[in-house]
Amino acid sequence: MAPRFLRELIPRREKRAPGSVVAALRSLTWVQWIQFWSGWLAWTCDAIDFFAVSLTVTLLATQFNKSTSQITTAITLTLLFRPVGAIIFGILSDRFGRKWPLVYNLLLCSVLELGTGFVNTFSQFLAVRALFGIAMGGIWGLSSASALEDLPVELRGIGSGVLQEGYAVGYLIAAVINLTLVAQHGWRVLFWTGSGISFFAAVIRCLVPESAFFLRAKEQEMARGTNTSQKTKIFIKETKDMLKRHWLLCIYAVLLMTGFNFLSHGSQDLYPTYMEVTKGFSTHDATVATIIGNCGAVAGGVIAGWASQYIGRRLTIVIFTLLIGVFIPLWVIPTSFSALSAGAFCIQVGVQGAWGVIPIQLAEMSPPAFRATFPGVAYQIGNMVSSASAQIEATGGANFQTTVIKDGVPTSEPDYATVQAIFIGVVAAFVVIITIIGPENHGSHFEKHKAAFEEGGGRDDAVADNASQTSYHEVDEKSGA
Repeated sequence: MAPRFLRELIPRREKRAPGSVVAALRSLTWVQWIQFWSGWLAWTCDAIDFFAVSLTVTLLATQFNKSTSQITTAITLTLLFRPVGAIIFGILSDRFGRKWPLVYNLLLCSVLELGTGFVNTFSQFLAVRALFGIAMGGIWGLSSASALEDLPVELRGIGSGVLQEGYAVGYLIAAVINLTLVAQHGWRVLFWTGSGISFFAAVIRCLVPESAFFLRAKEQEMARGTNTSQKTKIFIKETKDMLKRHWLLCIYAVLLMTGFNFLSHGSQDLYPTYMEVTKGFSTHDATVATIIGNCGAVAGGVIAGWASQYIGRRLTIVIFTLLIGVFIPLWVIPTSFSALSAGAFCIQVGVQGAWGVIPIQLAEMSPPAFRATFPGVAYQIGNMVSSASAQIEATGGANFQTTVIKDGVPTSEPDYATVQAIFIGVVAAFVVIITIIGPENHGSHFEKHKAAFEEGGGRDDAVADNASQTSYHEVDEKSGA
C-alpha cells in the first residue's frame, strides 16, 4: 500500500452546495474586503522595497564603485535579518491583534526605505538594509493573517493566490518606477517612492478595523475579567506548549520555505543582471522582460490558488513546480528578446503558481492560534537560509564564463544562464520532494480556534466557546466599540 502522504495527496473534496463560491463572494462585508486588500497592499509594499535593490544593482555598483557580488551583499543582509522581524512582529500580532502591529511595521519600513535614499557610502547602505531586513521580516506573516483570517473557507484558496501575487505586483510597480523615474532621476527615487507607498499602506491599515477573530477573543477575555498581565502569562505558557507539541512541524515548515525561497530568489534577484550581462540587452529591455515575467507570476498565482481549493494544496504545488522544469530551456537558451521574455513569463507561472498556494497551506498547517508567528518565522528563516541566492549565482557566473558580442567585439562575460538553469532545476526537484512528504490540513476552520492568549490556545483542538456563533458581519459593529 502507498504511504499515507501519497494516498492523501488529493484531499477529500469539501461538500459544497452548487454556487457556494459565488455565494461566499456575495456574502463578504466591506470590512472583509478591505481587510483582505489591506493585507495584500502591505505585502505588495514589501516586494517593492525588497526589489528596489535587485533592479538597481548596476546603478548601485557604479554609485559605490563595487562589484555585482558586493552589491548583492545588501540583499543577503536583508534576508539574514528578516527572521528577527518575523519573531518580534509575529508575537506582537498573535498576542495583541492584527491591526496595530502591522501599522507600526509598515511605518518602520517607510522610515528605513526613506533613509536608504539618502545614504552616501556603501557601509551606510549595508547598515540601513540590514535594519530594513528586521522591518520587512514582519510583513508577510502579519499581512497573510490579516488577509485570510476572516475570509470564508471557500474563498481561501483563490484568496491565497491573489494575496501572494502582491509580491509580483510589487515587483511590477518597482520595475515600472525603474523604467521611468529612475531612468530620469537616478536610483534614489525608487527608494523614496517605495517609502511613500509603504506610508500610504500604513494609513489604510490604520483605518481598517481589527479582525473578527481577535474581536471575539478579546470580548471573551474581557467577560472573564482577564487582565493584560494574565493574558501575557497565558500567551507565554501556550507558546511553550505549542513548541513542545509541534517542534517537528516547525522544522518541516522551515525546510519547505527554504526550498521555496531559493526558488523565488534564484529566479528573480539576478534576472535583470542576467539579461544585461549574459544576454547583452539594455537596462530598459531587461526591465521590460522583468515586467512580462511578473505578469506570468500574477496569472500563475491566481490560477494555482483557485485550483488548490479543488485538487489540494500539495498537488497544486507539485504540478506548478514541475512546470518550472519544463520551461527552464526556454528561459535560458534563446538569444532573442521575444523568446527570452516568453521563457520568463512561463517560468514565473510555475514559480509563483507554486507560491500562490503557500499562504493558505502554511495557515492551515500552522498551530491555529499562532497563524502570524508560525508562518512568518518559518517563511523568514527559509529566507535567511536562502539569503545567499544572489551571491551564489553571482559567484557561479564569475566561474562560468561565456562569450558575447559587444560593439562587434567578442567579450568574456559571466554565464548566468547556465548557473541559473542548474540552480533552479536542483531547487525545483527539492521542492517537489519536500512538498509531497509533508502534511496538509485542507479546508481547516482555524477561525473557530481560541487565540494564543486564551487558556488552552496552544492545543490544536481548542475551539472557542462561541465559535459556531461567530459572524463576520458583526465586525462592522464591534470594530467601532
